[in-house]
Order: sequence, then structure tokens, then C-alpha cells
Amino acid sequence: MTETGEKFQQLVDIMTRLRGKNGCPWDIEQTFTSLSRHALEEVYEVIESIDEGHLDELPGELGDLLLQVVFHAQIGRDENRFNINDVLDSINDKLIRRHPHVFGDEVIETAEEQTQAWEQSKIKKEGKRSAIDGVPKQLPALLRAHRMQSKAAAVGFDWDNIENVWEKVREEMNELEHAWRSGDTAHVEEELGDVLFSLVNLSRFMTIEPEQALRKACEKFARRFRRVENEFRARGQEMSELPLAALDKVWEDVKTNEKVQD
Repeated sequence: MTETGEKFQQLVDIMTRLRGKNGCPWDIEQTFTSLSRHALEEVYEVIESIDEGHLDELPGELGDLLLQVVFHAQIGRDENRFNINDVLDSINDKLIRRHPHVFGDEVIETAEEQTQAWEQSKIKKEGKRSAIDGVPKQLPALLRAHRMQSKAAAVGFDWDNIENVWEKVREEMNELEHAWRSGDTAHVEEELGDVLFSLVNLSRFMTIEPEQALRKACEKFARRFRRVENEFRARGQEMSELPLAALDKVWEDVKTNEKVQD
């Protein structure tokens, strides 16, 4: 057995002991459902380490994520549903099946061709009823929209060029404005959703991940807003008691200082 195999087996053995007789009460009580939120948290912690450039922390975060896989596999084994070998067989088979240009005779030369082949394989060889099957409803909405659009595009349902997408964004913005002026709240919500969906499409044509772009925008706002708060705190002033013009002046100063420092 290789060193990697030995270490993986050690992890499986540790998890077996934690869930076994005289194991950890908390680990023993866990179920697929109770663990699901922990798996999501670990994914976000991996993403945060990458986004913030803390790559020295990445091995630990990936280890926490791997633990979730092993933990679920152990629960599956305890309930006589499946075990870690079934998990490994599943992903190994899938990777080989969906890379016929590597493990077979097909020729695929670009990442775009591979994406199309991957999605078409799901429909033709794996019995998927729809090209967008497999996109979890629990995904954040921006990410879900991006994945659905990408899957639809892989089977040919897509705009010809980005100019068409720009036009669609403008069209949806106009419809949102008309809905807002009509005072129909339900219609406004629907049209706002259409605007966001079209913006995700635009980001896809720009090869930008919308979820990541919005996360960065949130972090930028948080950073600048805290600096504005600190400025007024240093002045001994309450923001809630000041006119918007005064708040906006400091906000613009913060933005200008950031650009100068960059």
C-alpha cells in the first residue's frame, strides 16, 4: 500500500472507531441530515482560504472537507446502505466514463469541447432526462443560475454572441422599470429575477463567476463601510444623525484613498 493509501485507511479507521462502541457520543448521534450543514460550511471555508490567498491553510480545510466524505460513508456503512469503497468506485467510474479522450479513443482538444462532451454524456450514456438535471436546488441562486445556463449552453441552447446578451440585459432592465412603475410587487419580483438571471448570463460570456464577483463586491463594501464608521467614530459623530451628503463625502474619500494606495 502506498503512503497515501495508508493515510487514507487510517482516516477511515479513525472514523470507524469514533462511530463504534465506546466511540464519541457526538459522532455516534450524527445522521446524513445533521451533517449536511457541516459539509456546506467546510466547502465555504475551503473557498474562503482560496479567495483570501491563505493557501497555507488550504490543506487543513481540504482535510475537514474530506472528513465529511468519510463521515457520510461511515454512516452509510453503519446503516448497510453503502461504504467508502462504493463512493470511490462511483467517482472512479465517472471520471473514466466522462473522459473518453483520455481513457478511450475519442479526440477532444479544447476545454469547451470537453464541457460539451461531459454534459452530452450525462444525457446519452447516463439516462439524464434533462440537460440541467443534477444542478442542486440548494445552491446559492447566482451559482445555480450559472450552472443551469452552462449546462443548457453545452447542448446548444445559448446566445450566438455577447452583444445579444447585452441587449437582453437592457430589455430586462426596461421591463423591471415598467413593473416598478406599475406598483405590482409580484411583477417587480419576477422582473428583478429576470434581470439577475440575464446578468448571470452576461457574466458567463465574460468568463466571470458571478458568485465570486458578488462575494468580492460584498467584501469591498464591508471594508469601505467600516472605514467610514471609523472616521465618524474618530470625529465623535453619529452617522444616523448626519445628512446623506456628509456620509457620501466620507465614502468618496475612502474610495479615493484606496485607489491612491493601490
